[in-house]
Amino acid sequence: MSGIPVTVLSGALGAGKTTTMNHLLENAGGRRIAVLVNDMGEVNVDAELIENREGGVAELSNGCICCDLRDDLEVEVSRLARERDFEYLVVESSGISEPAPVARQFTTGAASAPYDLDTLVTLVNAETFLDTVADGEEVETEDVRRTRTGQAERETETRPLSDLLVGQVETADVLVVNKCDLADEATLEATEELLGSLNPEARLLRTTEGAVDPGDVLGTGLFDADTTSETAAWRRAADHAEGDHADHDHSPQSEYGIDSFVVRARRPVAPAAFADFVRDLPEATVRSKGTLWVAGREHAFEYGQAGPSARVERGGQWVAAMSESRREMQRRMNPDLPWDDEHGDRRTELVFIGREQDEEAIRAAFEACLVAPGTEPDADPFPTDDEPSALR
Repeated sequence: MSGIPVTVLSGALGAGKTTTMNHLLENAGGRRIAVLVNDMGEVNVDAELIENREGGVAELSNGCICCDLRDDLEVEVSRLARERDFEYLVVESSGISEPAPVARQFTTGAASAPYDLDTLVTLVNAETFLDTVADGEEVETEDVRRTRTGQAERETETRPLSDLLVGQVETADVLVVNKCDLADEATLEATEELLGSLNPEARLLRTTEGAVDPGDVLGTGLFDADTTSETAAWRRAADHAEGDHADHDHSPQSEYGIDSFVVRARRPVAPAAFADFVRDLPEATVRSKGTLWVAGREHAFEYGQAGPSARVERGGQWVAAMSESRREMQRRMNPDLPWDDEHGDRRTELVFIGREQDEEAIRAAFEACLVAPGTEPDADPFPTDDEPSALR
């Protein structure tokens, strides 16, 4: 690794990010850490550690520094690389944002050169996670995008908190189940099983009061750009669901009722019927997602549901719908592309993750959405452009 390893710390409000930051600074073990936080005042670094504090930077006696993230992240991390000497950078993501926009600063951003994105860490509140992902509470989230002139611009939208939490979990390399002292063992095990279904590749840690071992979140080398996309997260969950019960007709439920299963079809869905199917999904289905073959459309659609929120977004054109020359070129470039002699790559693949789901009923309801290839739907609520559409 040539650059400074970066850890991005995410988690919903109340998960314990500030406490975890304090623990890392106070137990650095000789590591020189730079920490960028949304509000240094909330971190409350022990006064005995602070040797000097000015300009939004607290220099600590253990070789670490703590900085206020008051301005553009790209500006701050560039300034740090020029002016300070440190071995690790930890960036606290806002409790109302996903890790991806922060991560992009260290993979494709202008400030990425001195750094290597190393670990995406998400804190989960052990006491409340199960209830929160099933709740309909909404939160105003934020994202930072670049204008054509290169200026940082904050965008906000209102979305279900469950959708945000699931997104934070699915992109993590390390999942820290915090506040374990406030939850009983059954709740902890059920939470861990659900997290394992949502993101089977992530390392799971239990902590109390954010007391994580610095070696578990700093310089781990776990980040892989090819496995952190939404598509990769869906594929991992689908493979995990199949791996658990590949020889069974129905997925077994765990001791705590956590189960997952995959549905596949080489027939298109009627879009209006599928929208009704999604609206009728039971509360037991915490997460469902995947790729849709929609009747009358030449593009695949990406579908995602988390708790009470569900939406679809138009994806790329089916290779089977391309001209013969483009189709053959795409197949040569993608030799592992799932291909059917009759339908090409057109298919529906969905994974369903939840607690005590009625798999047979969900499968039957999904089958009722399927129509014959070539069917032109009477109604189509799906988007015709790149903007996602909410289904519920």
